[in-house]
Amino acid sequence: MAITSANQLELLQTAEAVAREKMIDPGLVVDAMEESLARAAKSRYGAEMDIRVSIDRKTGKATFTRVRTVVEDDELENYQAEMTVEQAKQYLEDPKVGDQYVEEIPPVEMGRIAAQSAKQVILQKVREAERDRQYEEFKDRAGTIINGVVKREEYGNVIVDVGRGEAILRRNEKIGREAYRPNDRIRCYIKDVRREARGPQIFLSRTAPEFMAELFKMEVPEIYDGIIEIKAVARDPGSRAKIAVVSYDGGIDPVGACVGMRGSRVQAVVNELQGEKIDIIPWNEDVPTFLVNALQPAEVSKVVLDEDAERIEVVVPDEQLSLAIGRRGQNVRLASQLTGLDIDIMTEEEESARRQKEFEERTQLFMDTLDLDEFFAQLLVAEGFTNLEEVGYVELDELLVIDGVDDDTAKELQARARDYLEAQSKAALEHARELGVEDSLVEFEGLTPQMIEALAEDGIKTLEDFATCADWELAGGWTTVAGERVKDEGLLEKFDVGLEEAQNMIMTARVMLGWVDPTELESGDEEGENEEVEA
Repeated sequence: MAITSANQLELLQTAEAVAREKMIDPGLVVDAMEESLARAAKSRYGAEMDIRVSIDRKTGKATFTRVRTVVEDDELENYQAEMTVEQAKQYLEDPKVGDQYVEEIPPVEMGRIAAQSAKQVILQKVREAERDRQYEEFKDRAGTIINGVVKREEYGNVIVDVGRGEAILRRNEKIGREAYRPNDRIRCYIKDVRREARGPQIFLSRTAPEFMAELFKMEVPEIYDGIIEIKAVARDPGSRAKIAVVSYDGGIDPVGACVGMRGSRVQAVVNELQGEKIDIIPWNEDVPTFLVNALQPAEVSKVVLDEDAERIEVVVPDEQLSLAIGRRGQNVRLASQLTGLDIDIMTEEEESARRQKEFEERTQLFMDTLDLDEFFAQLLVAEGFTNLEEVGYVELDELLVIDGVDDDTAKELQARARDYLEAQSKAALEHARELGVEDSLVEFEGLTPQMIEALAEDGIKTLEDFATCADWELAGGWTTVAGERVKDEGLLEKFDVGLEEAQNMIMTARVMLGWVDPTELESGDEEGENEEVEA
């Protein structure tokens, strides 16, 4: 067909019809038409020519132009689209590099193949515009719930029609063995929206903890209004879940509000989640109290929190052990997810046996090192003394409260403890020197002889060696391997050296060696403090 013989307004009408159908900007369709016509013209006049087409947005008239750009003499490569300054003088008055000479050329007759090519270009551009529109529409809806209609199932993944696009619910994001048929209505959580080569991908989920939180927000007006806040959610999809809530209004019970009249609110969520049992737990900023609530319905006798290791020990009555652990460890696993802590559960009997073992070990330590009889050593342990440092360097008054200990006895106990500790330190230092430790490390403030010995046994014998250590190498830490937390033993961990103390010692060593400028260190600290204040 010839552009000149066609109804010029027909181009604009076609563009508007396509744009209306695909809900995109008509200008994008016209741009695609211009590109397709330019491609057809190139196939007629020559592929190396720079041919451009402009369609008047009011009349629909298509204007074909050939563009040639002025370049340096040594850069002339394409004679059809470029020309030198000298060649350009016959077309332009004062040509400069970068100027363009534009001339109009006759419209082309569009054959069958060219028309087909033009159609493909227009379809491709329309698809790209449609993808952009879909991405822009859904990118801000990530983290919300959407209702859709099942279109089909592919390899266990469900393709969902969400109005102006398609979304995918992967097999591992379905609850249990959910099965859907075409045209079934489905409610999902928009987990992610990504722009990909084949178009925007909208990823749905029904197993995400956030899905349950959003369902509660829809069912409980107090959560939507911000009076009640969901602090944490843990789920075993399709089986059981725990949700921690807190109320910012003293007159509103957060658990009662989420349960609703005769359980109506929570039941609506349970029905949507295929009968998933939900424990609604009052959140508490006191971690042990929160954990006791999280382990419901089991009763807890005692909680011991180790904040540095992010671990917590829970003691339960013997008959409550199976309830606290739950079927296949479900209850304790969900409580662990909810609190973000590793939980060790033991019975009262196991805890009693452990405490008895510790009592016996400490008693034996005092008997062996202080030359005491068993009864006297037991008195020390019962009073809370756990090691020789406490006995040797504690205030004298703390020893005098023990039955049968007078002033002379207390001084003798301290003298024996200090003599033993000094002998141990001397032996440790001698051993370290035998291993090759240099004075630079021995004289470093903050390291005891026993610490120096432990470092030397690991090959750290100079201040330079010490300065290259990482803080976790000294203080220890936790890493996650294959989804499980694994303990990294620190070289100085048994001496109660924490992460912050290890950092300070390493930085001090680096300053002493001239590796770090102390003024930069101070300015960095001040910046950190300012950031904290601003935050």
